[in-house]
Amino acid sequence: MQAHKELDTRGLNCPLPILKAKKALADMSSGDILKVVATDPSSMRDFQAFARQTGHELVEQTSANAEFVHFLRRR
Repeated sequence: MQAHKELDTRGLNCPLPILKAKKALADMSSGDILKVVATDPSSMRDFQAFARQTGHELVEQTSANAEFVHFLRRR
């Protein structure tokens, strides 16, 4: 998936990946895609909850090699 912006949060634990994503999304246009790469396993459910609470769309989540990739579409 093509992203307008990529955020590397490897090595950071909750809530830092969410906080950094929130800040990045604030600087993006509506409909833009943010890709977040994380190593915190709890980021899978954290980004699901974040999307529900903020109205941003969680387009896709994948995991491979102990990395978790989240794609969010800004509302």
